[in-house]
Amino acid sequence: MRMTFAKRIDSLRASDIREILKITQRAEVISFAGGLPAPELFPVAEMKEISRLLMEESGRVALQYSTTEGYEPLRQKIAARIGCKFHTQASAEEVMITSGSQQALDFTGKLFLDTGDVVLCESPTYLAAISAFRAYQPEFIAVPTDDDGMIIEELGRILATTGNVKLVYVIPDFQNPTGRTWSLDRRRRFIETVSRYGVAVLEDNPYGELRFEGEILPSIKSMDYEGLVIGTGTFSKTFCPGMRIGWLVAAPPVIEKYVLIKQGADLCTSMRNQMEIDLFMDRFDFEGNLVRLTELYRQRRNAMVAALETMMPAGVSFTRPQGGLFLWVTLPERIKAIELLKRCLEQNVAFVPGDSFFPNGGVENTLRLNYSNMPEDRIREGVARLAAAIRSMDS
Repeated sequence: MRMTFAKRIDSLRASDIREILKITQRAEVISFAGGLPAPELFPVAEMKEISRLLMEESGRVALQYSTTEGYEPLRQKIAARIGCKFHTQASAEEVMITSGSQQALDFTGKLFLDTGDVVLCESPTYLAAISAFRAYQPEFIAVPTDDDGMIIEELGRILATTGNVKLVYVIPDFQNPTGRTWSLDRRRRFIETVSRYGVAVLEDNPYGELRFEGEILPSIKSMDYEGLVIGTGTFSKTFCPGMRIGWLVAAPPVIEKYVLIKQGADLCTSMRNQMEIDLFMDRFDFEGNLVRLTELYRQRRNAMVAALETMMPAGVSFTRPQGGLFLWVTLPERIKAIELLKRCLEQNVAFVPGDSFFPNGGVENTLRLNYSNMPEDRIREGVARLAAAIRSMDS
């Protein structure tokens, strides 16, 4: 084929496990691989009614273009919710609707990153963020991370000794892939450290409302008085992923730049989908639906943790998340997760090997498990198959 592609395309790589994981779509496979919400709690009947009402009451508006910033009543609701739940004080003018939070990641790379710039991230971090940023050809430095978040002394050392750091990417609440949550002290020390260097921060928070126990902690953005932190959120994990409605929240001068980028990408997010979510929040019990969803995920988290505690062989450790969709398993160093996956797929159980979550690779004995999409009996059976496969690799 006689055409010349942009050089940046050379840096993009398909996942090593993409082809293997295609078989997880089969009904017989117990999949802990995706980050899929539980479809049985999608409010299908209510959304039928919402669609009818919207077309009857505001059909000509809903089927028209939106402003690039997004539907103002929904932006007002988002600003109020993040203020109430995460202490993030923002006006509707500081919120921009995106086509899913993945678009926010891509736009952030486009806004901040030139070839050779440095992105700091947790170790490990969200693989789709790595993919989004990689298109802009940065270098990644993974900051050593423990159960409380980034280790601040290491972050400070890297910032003090590394030039051209343009962005710090973090997921403080129920992190993907580990399920860990940053402590309040770690959040405060983090913002103090990055503020000294004036580095932009992207705080990704798709899971923060899915808390099973304890209190929701203030966002890092709520502690930012210099406009360095950009927050993201989404209705994909708290409502319906098929709506593809996410958002960015940032200081007005930053939002203005995001608006310019979005105008060059898709002009606006679906007006109909924005108005349907807004109308649902007016007419139905959004918070009640979220409570039911969170309780279901709590039960499934409990089922997975209990199964892991009773079935895993010696030498295997795992996180115990207080919310979100995932937990993280560390295997004995002699066991490679990609080889374990091949053996598990023969037994119709799937997961995501952990190496993909490290931007520079090199960690082969970890894996991510999702518990939100499988009922409890299949969780227990899947963990039993996983444990048996791990034992078989030592035999």
